[in-house]
Amino acid sequence: MKTKIITFLLALIVFTTTANAQETEATRLLQEQNKEFVPKIFKFGENVHFAVGYDVSNIAMIEGETGIILIDAGMSPVRMETLRLKFREITDKPIKGIIITHGHGDHFGGIQAFLDEGSNPQVWGRSGALGNNVGFNIEENAGKSAGLTYQNNRGARQAGVILPDSIHINNGIAPRPNKQNTMFNRKKGQAEFEPTHFFSGERRQINIDGINFDLVAASGETYDNMYVWMPDQKILFCGDTYYKSFPNLYTIRGSQYRDVKSWYESLDKMQNENAEYLLPGHTRPVIGKDKVKETLSNYSDAIKFVFDKTIEGMNKGMTPDQLVEYVKLPEHLATFPYLVEYYGRVDWAVRSIFEGYLGWFDGNPVNLNKLLPTDEAEKMAIMAGGLDKLRANALKAFKDEDFQWAAQLSDYLLALNNDDKEIINLKADALMEIAKTMVTATGRNYMNSYAIQLKEKVGE
Repeated sequence: MKTKIITFLLALIVFTTTANAQETEATRLLQEQNKEFVPKIFKFGENVHFAVGYDVSNIAMIEGETGIILIDAGMSPVRMETLRLKFREITDKPIKGIIITHGHGDHFGGIQAFLDEGSNPQVWGRSGALGNNVGFNIEENAGKSAGLTYQNNRGARQAGVILPDSIHINNGIAPRPNKQNTMFNRKKGQAEFEPTHFFSGERRQINIDGINFDLVAASGETYDNMYVWMPDQKILFCGDTYYKSFPNLYTIRGSQYRDVKSWYESLDKMQNENAEYLLPGHTRPVIGKDKVKETLSNYSDAIKFVFDKTIEGMNKGMTPDQLVEYVKLPEHLATFPYLVEYYGRVDWAVRSIFEGYLGWFDGNPVNLNKLLPTDEAEKMAIMAGGLDKLRANALKAFKDEDFQWAAQLSDYLLALNNDDKEIINLKADALMEIAKTMVTATGRNYMNSYAIQLKEKVGE
């Protein structure tokens, strides 16, 4: 145990030293995005309070006639206890209802802090469908039913759970999580949750404590996602259908296909509500009818463009590698601050759309019988003039700041000897340099986390 701690601390020192190097534009942009997460409780009208920056996701408190209604419940019970006390400075009315916009743990993982008040509120969620999995939190349930757990490892990397604060800027659309209590390493029992009331179908009107809500199906990031519309006050709680970033149409932690077509169709439905306030699950609210309309329109147009252009290229027989060159967000959309790739990336979305509709085979028959990694690595070494030449090329690529090529050449060398400490470190250092140039926080965090884990492997 002592050796592991020393190893980990040494890795952090290496990363901290590197992080103090010259700031990149990607780093500057991500640091600027931190302004979205400064804690603040916004107030809309006399009874709607919207908390931003208190946890990974946003939480709303609406005062009814005799009680309060919450929209979402955060990820961390510890952080939600802090917010609960903040809300209690505003009102001591009991909790009558909680509406969860979708089944991702960062939106319901902190609910126990509110349930512990003992008011026994009705808790609403949408019952969606993903294959044979029907109900709430179906993405996670689909993985569980298959016996799949590795997405938690990948999720922890993209969330930057092991990263020191010196290199972990944020998660793109959220502040750094509470690293002892994330949706990827929760204590036993905290992930277990089931709504008391389910909404299914396209739209349902409910009244909780004198407040009217429309619950509207809005598949996109999940198949159990909904938005919550307050018609009397023109307030729209959109969950994760919109936030200030190009959307995460594919998540690198891994999940079932996210229905990109449904995502932009959900945004079109939201536009038709003519909301005056758009309150997202992450980042700050959008205020003003015209601004909300413009934002939702551009957001929908961006997703639809990527989807349509990808399908167009697929119909021309393009492979995923060709498609990521073919599909580029038009400048008039890419320049909007809420479509910067802080959280999702266009090229990741393109690859996901291809696989979602055509599967893993890219259409090139060469790839029906690909060489095993070790066989390909052996042939690359021969082509380079031997292992020493291949190693020299990898080292030179790093020296020349061709970090992606250095990382790829490292993989060939590690396929032939996965205990090569020099090359393991070379790959880790290359990943760390690539991460500096990435504005997409999930990819940046994943790169840095993976590099730390490589360095731990060799004890550096």
